[in-house]
Amino acid sequence: MCKKIVVVGGGAGGLELVIKLARRFKKNDDIEVTLIDCNPTHIWKPLLHEIATGSLNSNHDETSYLMLARKYRFAFVLGRVDRIDSDTGCVHIQPTTDDKGIEIVAARNVDYYRLVLSVGSLCNDFGTPGVEKHCLLLDTRAQAERFHQQFLNQLHKIHANSDDTRRLSLVIVGAGATGVELAADLHNVAKRLPEYGFNAFSSDRLRVMIVEAAPLILAQLPERVSNSVTRELQKIGVEIRTDTMVSAIESDAVLTKSGDKISADLVVWAAGIKAPEFIAQSVLPTDHIGRVRVDTHLQVEGSDAIFAIGDCCACPLIDAKDSGGKEEGKVVPPRAQSAHQMAAVAYKNIVADLAGKPMKSFRYRDFGSLISLSEFSTVGNLMGNLMRGSVFIEGWLARMFYLSLYRMHQSAVHGFGAMLLIMLGDSIYKATRADIKLH
Repeated sequence: MCKKIVVVGGGAGGLELVIKLARRFKKNDDIEVTLIDCNPTHIWKPLLHEIATGSLNSNHDETSYLMLARKYRFAFVLGRVDRIDSDTGCVHIQPTTDDKGIEIVAARNVDYYRLVLSVGSLCNDFGTPGVEKHCLLLDTRAQAERFHQQFLNQLHKIHANSDDTRRLSLVIVGAGATGVELAADLHNVAKRLPEYGFNAFSSDRLRVMIVEAAPLILAQLPERVSNSVTRELQKIGVEIRTDTMVSAIESDAVLTKSGDKISADLVVWAAGIKAPEFIAQSVLPTDHIGRVRVDTHLQVEGSDAIFAIGDCCACPLIDAKDSGGKEEGKVVPPRAQSAHQMAAVAYKNIVADLAGKPMKSFRYRDFGSLISLSEFSTVGNLMGNLMRGSVFIEGWLARMFYLSLYRMHQSAVHGFGAMLLIMLGDSIYKATRADIKLH
């Protein structure tokens, strides 16, 4: 009987895992690799803020799952997972409907021998009133494109009314990497708008405010990185309000628990994360934000047939010392490098599991973090086996490392040679397109 390895979620970690498994078992007729995703194409999630501002054309940088399935010989199923039945070894997929609600594909089931959950995370509104109705999110490509369209609508509205001297006000709730990078890229776009006919608009007409509940922005990163990014953002005109709790969102304002009312034409919610709800609904063990609990082998607690990687799982953090002991109460941080490292270990463990061999424990290695402030600067810290502690970097060197992360992902997905051809193609493409997408 054919053993089916099913991966749910084609993000950075999930897609890299599927490709590795498909390459490994391409000549083994007894093993079938399947990817399930609710989208037909893959886009690297750290690029979503650039799609939102128009700095990036999503149609150029997307990758078709069907194309990759043909290339690497895995199966692709387009659909949104409804729940996991661990007792019967089955993934339930919701019916697929068109924009009018008419059913195109009926609900169906996909059986599995081994399952990997790699569905990432979603923004957590913490039950704040008005977020769902009035805020824009940046979890998916569709949400990024929705922001882009509303941003353009505001620009055209101001441009068409020459007597309108007001500033376009955007409030970003949450000062993690997404919120910070979005704020910088918005100012970069605003600076370039007069080149494209928006003569009455400039960065002076744009008001971007970041509202953060913590005392510092980028609270999960070293304080030196946070302070440097704060200075750079303030230099370009971004307003930052820390120690500010949001109590509600209205159609034209953000309300704080201190009683302030911050006017806003657009509000982006980028505060906190949670796992997709179907995980908890599948009666899998979860933490307080819905992430599935896994052991150090990345297997879901109590279910040897299910693995989980990336932001959707709560994996115990093993210290970097040779002792390999757990850091009590701590879990692996939800970062792209975590998903990439987990994908590599999950691949080895699935292969070992199928061969009846011992599996290895996942040990997270923090190689540092980089924050891109668009064309203004790049700031971060690097860590590694050859470095003692953390090395702070900024400027062109940090930018080079930041850009290399995406190229490494492309290399993992397409192969090194294809990645070089993509780089060449990107250079040609940039010579024939506008720097900013304004449609």
